[in-house]
Amino acid sequence: MAVPKSRTSKKVTRQRRTHKKLQVPGMIECSNCGEFTKSHHVCKACGHYDGKEVVENQ
Repeated sequence: MAVPKSRTSKKVTRQRRTHKKLQVPGMIECSNCGEFTKSHHVCKACGHYDGKEVVENQ
């Protein structure tokens, strides 16, 4: 069985785990209504994308 020769320090353990975290998607403000949306996606609030109305509001 593999057994470590010496104890792994807190520093090394934490450095290894720095990439294991949740990441927030890149959010931008809609140019039409000001709502925060994902970049390169149609705004869910007003239906605009790139300054043009893509989806009609009901």
